[in-house]
Amino acid sequence: MKVGVFDSGIGGLTVVKSLLEQKLFEEIIYYGDTARVPYGSKDKNTIIRYSLEALEFFKNFDLDIVIIACNTASAHAISELREVSNIPVIGVIEPGVLACSQTITDKNSNILVLGTKATIGSRKYETSLKQMGYKNLISIPTGLFVPIVEEGIFEGNVLNSALAHYLEELKNIDAVILGCTHFPLIEKEISQYLGGCTTIHSGDAIVRYLKDEHNYDKNFKETKVTFFASENPESLKNTARKWLGSLLND
Repeated sequence: MKVGVFDSGIGGLTVVKSLLEQKLFEEIIYYGDTARVPYGSKDKNTIIRYSLEALEFFKNFDLDIVIIACNTASAHAISELREVSNIPVIGVIEPGVLACSQTITDKNSNILVLGTKATIGSRKYETSLKQMGYKNLISIPTGLFVPIVEEGIFEGNVLNSALAHYLEELKNIDAVILGCTHFPLIEKEISQYLGGCTTIHSGDAIVRYLKDEHNYDKNFKETKVTFFASENPESLKNTARKWLGSLLND
């Protein structure tokens, strides 16, 4: 089984990590559009165009499935991607919503959704959760987190200032949906700032979704991972080695 994983930058490596830990695929092809990151500040038509170009890149490989490990692309381009693809295309929003419903059963819980401006503006998480009966939802665009993570800043004064900027007035949050695949890299810091609340992120949600909804229950001994980027691929590969470490087969 071979999967393509696409993200606007390096954030989708958090999804790759979850896939590697569960050994669901024999081969992973990762493509990061690092030349045009972030997507979250761009308009819908641009997001769709960039996402379709990424899908075109994957046509060079004999894939079984494509995972859009970008919440912004999943929010705005998933329908267009599925229309032109002859293999399954899975975004991260539906799995994230499902994971939230399986993790947070009290519909009166205070649930916070963090994401890029484009993801939050789409209201995809909020609409889906309201349809499930969740009543207390707060959605906040936290676009500064993306370049902070892209810069490799996972703690310290810069991140603390951004956390305070966005979150200092929030109280009694029960769970936070990390609606950007960059955010699991600062998951601990976000949770601690919010008083130790439950976190839900796309990597774990995708794994659960693939197992529960698509019967992906394989356990391959080894997974080959190949990394591509639209700009500075060596930087992406170096970041992958740092983040994924022993999960990679060199």
